[in-house]
Amino acid sequence: MYKTEGNLQTAFSEECQVYCRYIQFAAKADTDGLPEVAKLFRAAAEAEMVHVRNHFAVMGGVGSSKDNLLAAVASEDRIIRQFYPGFIDKASEERNERAQRSFDYALKAEKVHHDKFEKTFEAAKAGQKIGDDSYFVCRVCGNLVAGRAPMKCDICDNTANSFKPVE
Repeated sequence: MYKTEGNLQTAFSEECQVYCRYIQFAAKADTDGLPEVAKLFRAAAEAEMVHVRNHFAVMGGVGSSKDNLLAAVASEDRIIRQFYPGFIDKASEERNERAQRSFDYALKAEKVHHDKFEKTFEAAKAGQKIGDDSYFVCRVCGNLVAGRAPMKCDICDNTANSFKPVE
């Protein structure tokens, strides 16, 4: 039984990565003027997402919305504390500026995500109404902004044009 639990986690992780990879491949195929290839990658990505949902359901990965918010806070906290600081240091040591910038953007954005999840969790726990804000995501660094897109991203300094509305 314990081996199966580990296998479910491994399969979930791998399927998530394949899904993300195929979505990126589809975007590249679109850019290259190959819509039929893009369509195949998007279809395969959707199939991989079926696997992701199935494995996650078996793992009991989705709880109540409050539980899910708390899990998101814990996940973001782990990423902020355990992953990115060491990744940034190693990229700096190896003089890989592109990786260092990518990790730095991610760390700063993850802190924003953590704060938003934590505030929303606290409001939900207190029985308060959750705001019905619009959200905007910076397509350069992953910054998440509620309300409306800023004139300039606080993390990467890109303009409002780099923000994508998310419904």
